[in-house]
Amino acid sequence: MAAISNLAGCSHGGSSVNFGERRLTFRPTPALKTRISWPSKNPLAVGHLGKGHKNSGVRMALVDEKLARSGDLPKPSDILAFDLVQGALVKWSSVTDRSLPEPPTAVFLHGILGCRKNWGTFTRRLAQEFPTWQFLLVDLRCHGDSASIKKRGPHTVSSTALDVLKLVQQLRLTPRVLVGHSFGGKVALSMAEQAAKPLARPVRVWVLDATPGKVRPGGDGEDHPEELISVLSTLPQEQISSKRDVVDVLVRKGFSKDVAQWVVTNLRPTGPLGSSQSTFSWVFDLKGISEMYRSYEETNLWKIVEDVPRGVHVNFLKAERSLHRWALEDLQRIHAAEELAAEEAAGVEMHVLEDAGHWVHADNPDGLFKILSSSFQ
Repeated sequence: MAAISNLAGCSHGGSSVNFGERRLTFRPTPALKTRISWPSKNPLAVGHLGKGHKNSGVRMALVDEKLARSGDLPKPSDILAFDLVQGALVKWSSVTDRSLPEPPTAVFLHGILGCRKNWGTFTRRLAQEFPTWQFLLVDLRCHGDSASIKKRGPHTVSSTALDVLKLVQQLRLTPRVLVGHSFGGKVALSMAEQAAKPLARPVRVWVLDATPGKVRPGGDGEDHPEELISVLSTLPQEQISSKRDVVDVLVRKGFSKDVAQWVVTNLRPTGPLGSSQSTFSWVFDLKGISEMYRSYEETNLWKIVEDVPRGVHVNFLKAERSLHRWALEDLQRIHAAEELAAEEAAGVEMHVLEDAGHWVHADNPDGLFKILSSSFQ
C-alpha cells in the first residue's frame, strides 16, 4: 500500500522496556506520566519561546524563527503525542541541566493509518545498538493519540510537517536524522523544505518506499489506501462490538487479512475495563486522514531533491517488491539528483531493500536496520 504503515499494532497502553534504554511517553491526557523521573517537579516546564523571551538562551537550529515569533507555544501534549526512546548513555533532558550537550536525535514518522507504535520495536533496537542516541516517535495529526488534539485544516503534508517542527522546537531538540515511511517520507522531505535555511548540518533524511512526486498505488491484488479509507468511512465509527466482524468485512471487500488485522489495531475499547459488553471505537480521525492522503497524492517535493540545501543528505529506500510504485522516470530523476547534489556539498542517494514489500520495517527489519545504521555511527 502506497501510504500505509507496517503491521505493528497501534496499541495505546503502557509497556515495560527491557532493552537498556529509557523511554518518555507523552499523551494528550490531563495526567501525564514519564518513563524517567526528572528532578523537576513538572517534567513539561520547558519555558516559552514566544515574544518577550529573547533572553531565554534557547534557539532551535531546525525551526524557522517565524515559529518562535508566533507566540507562546503549547505544551508538547498540545502539539502531538510522542515517545522519546533514549539510549542507556543519554543523560540529557530538556528540563534539567542545560550545560549538558544535547545528544544526537532521530525523528521517526509513520504512514497513513499508522501510529508511533509502528516504530517502537525498531527504535528500541537502535537505542540498544547506539546508546548515545535518542529517538523521537510521534503520532501525526489525526492519528493515534494525536487524533484527540484538534488541528486546524487543511490537513496536508505541509501542515503535518509543521506540527513536527513545532514539537521538536518545544522539546529543544535539533534532529540529525529524519526517517519517514511512505506518507511520513514526504513529511520528512517537507520538514527539510520548510526549515531548509536554518537546518542543522549535517542532517540525513530517509524516505522509505515513497517518491517525491506522483503516488502510484498497488496494482491488481494490492491494497489501495484510498479504497481502504473509503471502505472504513462506511463502517460505524463508534459502538463497534467486534474486531473480528470488521476484519471479515474488509476481507470480503478484497483487502488482505494481514491489512485487515492491522487496521483493527486502531480500535480502542470504550466500555468499562473487564466488561463483557465492551465495545470499540476508532482512535483516528478518518475525515482528516482522507484529506491527508489526498495531499500525499498531490504534493510534489522534487524541487528540494533536485536542489538539496548544503549539508542535507536525502536517502531514498525502495522496497524490492514495490516495483509498481517506482516508475523509471522516478529512478532516473533521483540518479540525476545524486550527481548534482555531490557537486553542491549535499547528497542524494538511492538504496534498495531486498526481500521486502512496502512495509519495510515489518518485512525485513534486519535489512533495514543494516542500511539505516550508517546514519548513527
